[in-house]
Amino acid sequence: MSERKNRGRPAAVVTSPPMLPWVLLLFVGSGAAALVYEVVWFQLIQLIIGATAVSLGVLLATFMGGMCIGSLLMPRFVPRDRHPLRVYAQLELGVGACGLLILFGLPALGHLYVANVGSGFAGIIFRGVLCGICLLPPTVLMGATLPAVSRWVDNSPEGVAWLGFFYGGNIAGAVFGSLVSGFYLLRVYDMATATYVAIVVNVAVAALAFVLATRTAARVPPAAKEKLAFDRGALPTYVATALSGMTALGAEVIWTRILALLLGATVYTFSIIAASFLAGLGIGSSVGARLARTSKRPGLLLAGSQVGVGLGVAWAAALVSRAFPYWPIDPALATGPWFNFQIDLLRSMVAVLPAACFWGASFPLAIAAIAPRSQDPARLVGGLYAANTIGAVLGALVFSLFVIPTFGTATGQQLLVWLALAAAIVMLVWPAVADAPMPFARRAAAAAGALVIAAITASTIIPIPPELIAYGRQIATFRGEANYLYTGEGLNSSIAVSEQEGGVRNFHVSGKVEASTEIHDMRLQRLLGHMSALMNPHPKTVLVVGFGAGVTAGSFLLYPEVERIVICEIEPLIPQRVAPYFTNENYDIVHNPKVQIVYDDARHFILTTHEKFDVITSDPIHPWVKGAASLYTKDYFELVKQHLNPGGVVTQWVPLYQSSEDVIKSEMATFFDVFPWGTIWSNQYANGGGYDVIVLAKPEPLQIDPSALDARLKSHPMVAAALDQVELGGIDGLMATYAGNARDLKPWLADAQVNTDRNLRLEYLAGMANNVYDAQIYEDILSYRKFPEDMLIRSPEAKERLRPIMTKLPESDQPSAVSGQPSH
Repeated sequence: MSERKNRGRPAAVVTSPPMLPWVLLLFVGSGAAALVYEVVWFQLIQLIIGATAVSLGVLLATFMGGMCIGSLLMPRFVPRDRHPLRVYAQLELGVGACGLLILFGLPALGHLYVANVGSGFAGIIFRGVLCGICLLPPTVLMGATLPAVSRWVDNSPEGVAWLGFFYGGNIAGAVFGSLVSGFYLLRVYDMATATYVAIVVNVAVAALAFVLATRTAARVPPAAKEKLAFDRGALPTYVATALSGMTALGAEVIWTRILALLLGATVYTFSIIAASFLAGLGIGSSVGARLARTSKRPGLLLAGSQVGVGLGVAWAAALVSRAFPYWPIDPALATGPWFNFQIDLLRSMVAVLPAACFWGASFPLAIAAIAPRSQDPARLVGGLYAANTIGAVLGALVFSLFVIPTFGTATGQQLLVWLALAAAIVMLVWPAVADAPMPFARRAAAAAGALVIAAITASTIIPIPPELIAYGRQIATFRGEANYLYTGEGLNSSIAVSEQEGGVRNFHVSGKVEASTEIHDMRLQRLLGHMSALMNPHPKTVLVVGFGAGVTAGSFLLYPEVERIVICEIEPLIPQRVAPYFTNENYDIVHNPKVQIVYDDARHFILTTHEKFDVITSDPIHPWVKGAASLYTKDYFELVKQHLNPGGVVTQWVPLYQSSEDVIKSEMATFFDVFPWGTIWSNQYANGGGYDVIVLAKPEPLQIDPSALDARLKSHPMVAAALDQVELGGIDGLMATYAGNARDLKPWLADAQVNTDRNLRLEYLAGMANNVYDAQIYEDILSYRKFPEDMLIRSPEAKERLRPIMTKLPESDQPSAVSGQPSH
């Protein structure tokens, strides 16, 4: 049946039960595709604009802002006589087309961004422009889908209930999309494949919508009712809906920060948290839709759902601060990741689901509260959706950029409780709420009761324990072993400084020890700095990726020829609050006039700077942490290579613990693909066992003159003393750490998966292996090691003296230090 013939048909078939489930299926597919796109687009754009909280805030605001714009524009610019399902199909095809354009067009926009980006506020504006160009078109189309289909149902309780079911179906699809993208599409394939799958889903949804449009009639309300005055009685519902969106996204930001500590900040953890949150929204929206169908006072139910939100937030806060950290769970006992994933999903669901269900119920109840028969359903749904989205944008930005870094997650959760109860009070006491007229005394009593509930509930929320910030998922193993000197929740990370018995100090980032004064950690930090400086005869400019405790950066201060040191650090609290606890080890690096600290994502800094360096050394966080793998890609190493001066040296940390063989192979193969003359240097145990290594390279073959190196050490007595302190004294100590080179390891790396920007393979491999402790990996690497005849030059006597030192095999009885949490 043509669209022209459908016009003016009666609406009786619109609520026909046989057709409505098919429309519900449309929303399931649409939601699944949307979440796949969201994951892929966020990864693609973060590679260009960086992964700082500011960048992510701009990214998220643009994404959700586009959906808000779409929900508002659709009822104003799409004629009401067009069949809603045809409009829906066209929107889905548009989303798929945008997905394809972004996949192939983003590199060109990236070049434009890199060529024109500035620092400070100008840089933030330019990031917003790039996000807008990429994300606004598809997200505007996404935001228009629910208002479009809302015209296909009438404003009766039955029709409003189905709108709630459509909303819930969309969320159910989003749950599936979140899990399938994180656990399968991107783990097994890559971003392009994930995008193609989402496009196929869009096309299938569009085809089904076109078919349904030929079998059903479009409801066309009388033209006289096209323009309606704003109903002031609906204002409190809009306010409550906006507050609900604000608390929902604010809570997701806070819970993601805390649960990532508890479960480990892998890409899989973020998928689990997102799926748990979305599942709660879907369940709640289904229940809310059923209640909206039968209730005569949905406004009061909306108020009750906001009270439930406040109680749910307090419930989650109690679990993540008082209960979950003290569960006797040792993740190292699991032989594979899947058992831990089950436990992680259970804890995430138990914490997040209650409040999320109440948030999910709020939207269909809000629709029912302001759904007069005479109003255009698209305007009704679009306005509410826009209010909810505006609140969500504000919640995400305010809580991530201001509340958490300024006040902490505990205060943030208390604020969520007060905001939720404020939404309930708005619905209870605002005189204009049509379905809830109450005498003043009763309204005052309701408001007082809500305030009492908020006060009592908020008072139960306490800060997360410092052990959780320090040891994260390993808290059951290490609880009670340290005295905490400092804890803080920053813009991007939660950090702590602890001191163990014997005076060893540890610096913790997001549940992981990132640096310490323990001998093995000190050896690694100084090896990164001194080996980099010594392999370049005249290092003047240095770039250090990752501040840590400042020890690696501080090592370069011992070289008078070094004139400039740039340190890239994503978390401002680390240099400001952590560095003073390691002043003796880092030589007070923060206050040295040679030093410039850049608070930005290191990849973004290298991508946008025109400066070149004699040394670039990188000690990023472990690659299983979500986002870190972008500092281990082939594309990133190509950028590093482009920013090296002639004769420049690059070094990169590669941990051998919490890694499997395929993870180590991926890291090394990716580095050696760009630097084919790369070498490996080991941070060894006293008996020769492996702990972690660094890979070191120049664009050309590395050549070492032992006599010149020895003379240089003697001319820098402070350098020699620093190396002696960590058992790396003299030429012999340094050369004994040699563990091989790229050419020797080619057979071992033959099956390695190269990590690139387009697939971020390492992020998914490492996320599966963060529970693995395989001491055999280091022995396998050494089994390919040969004496580097071509690397040592001009000193035949020194070469022969170093031969047994550089080819000594480790003893067989390696220590089992990897049985617990490694200290780096």
